[in-house]
Amino acid sequence: MESAELRELLTPEGVALLDSLPPYTSSTDVLKIVAGLRKDGYSASLVATVLTQAKLRGKAVAKFGDFAQRMLFTEAGLEQATRLPVAALHAGRYVRAGLTSVADLGCGIGADALAFAGAGLQVHAVDADEVTAAITTYNLSPFPEARVSHGKAEDTDLSDVKSVYLDPARRTSGHTNTNRLANAEDYSPSLDFAFGLAEKLPTGIKLGPGFDRDLIPDTCEAQWISVNGDVVEVGLWFGPLKRDGITRAALVMNAEGLHELTAATDSTDAEVGELGLFLYEPDGAVIRARLIGDLARSIGAHMLDEHIAYMSSDVAVSTPFASTFEVVHEFALDVKVLAKELKSRGIGTLEIKKRGVDIDPAEFRKRLSLSGKNSATLFLTRLGERRVAILAQRL
Repeated sequence: MESAELRELLTPEGVALLDSLPPYTSSTDVLKIVAGLRKDGYSASLVATVLTQAKLRGKAVAKFGDFAQRMLFTEAGLEQATRLPVAALHAGRYVRAGLTSVADLGCGIGADALAFAGAGLQVHAVDADEVTAAITTYNLSPFPEARVSHGKAEDTDLSDVKSVYLDPARRTSGHTNTNRLANAEDYSPSLDFAFGLAEKLPTGIKLGPGFDRDLIPDTCEAQWISVNGDVVEVGLWFGPLKRDGITRAALVMNAEGLHELTAATDSTDAEVGELGLFLYEPDGAVIRARLIGDLARSIGAHMLDEHIAYMSSDVAVSTPFASTFEVVHEFALDVKVLAKELKSRGIGTLEIKKRGVDIDPAEFRKRLSLSGKNSATLFLTRLGERRVAILAQRL
C-alpha cells in the first residue's frame, strides 16, 4: 500500500466503505463488487484499495480471528505479523514479570502491540516505515493510551519505558513481494543492537524458527512455538522475562490447548534402537529446541538414528509433542518395489515424509503411480546405513 492509497482509505468515506463490504471469501464475486462500487461513484483507486483490504482481512482471520474485521494490513505486514494468541503469550510474560510499560520496536502492523495494550501495559510502538506506522495507529485506536511513532528503533528514546520488545525485520523492505534475508547481520534493527538492549532492559526478541542457534546468547531463554504443527517463531527472553532454570523450551499450541517441554539445556539424545511397532515424529518445536531425547525418555521410546528425529517403541503413547504412527511394514528404499506394494494395497493417497535421505518427495510420488481408495504415510529415511521406506498409518 502506498501513502496516497492509505490517505484515501483513512477518510470517513473510505473506512465506511471498507466496513460495509461483506467478508471476503474464495467465492466472492470481485468483478460484480467492482462494477457496483464504480456505478455508485467511488473512484477506481479507492475501490481497488478497499477490495485489497477486504481480501487481507479475510486472510487475517487465521491469525487474528474476529479482530481482523476491524484492522488494516499490508500484505507483507500480515505475513510477518504474530498470531494474536501467540502475541497474548508474549504480553503475559511482561505482566508476570511485573513490568508496566514496553517499547515495541519494529512493531509492524501492531499485532504484539495490541496484545500488550490489551494486557494493560503502556505501549510505545515504533516502526521505520511510514505507512506501516500509520496502519498501526489505526489498529491501536481502541487503546488511546498507546503511542505510535514513525522512526528507527535505534533512534527511539527509551527513558520512559521499563522494557522493550523487538521483532527485527527479516525480509527486504516493502509492502508486497518481499524476500527473506539470508544473513542475520542484515536484520533491522541489527542483532547487536537488540542484544545490547537486553543488557540494559528486560527484553524480548522474536526471530524466525530457523534462526542460527549458535547466535543465541547463553543469558536468555529460547522458546520455540508451534501452532497446529507449524513452527512459527523462536522467542529470546532476557532478564525477568526469562524463567529461572530454563534456557530451552518447546511450546505446542493446538486445539487441545497449550503444552510445553522445558529444560535447563539441550537434552542428551536417547538411546538408538530398532524399529518397533510404532513410530513417532516429534513436533517441529521439540526438534528446534533439541529436546528430542527428553521427549523420547518421557514416553518410553528410543531414537532410530542419532542424527534423525524419528523415535520408535512397541507401545503406543499419545503425546501432544509428537505425531504417532502404527508401523505397517518396512521396505528397502526401492521405488519399483514400493510402487508394486502400494498398488497391491490399493493406496492412492500417500503422505510422504523424509529425513536423512536426499529425495524430492514430489518427484518420488510421481514415480509411484499411485491408485486406489486407501491412504497411508510413507517415511523415507535411514536405519543405520540402510535406506528404508516405512509404511505406516497415522493414529
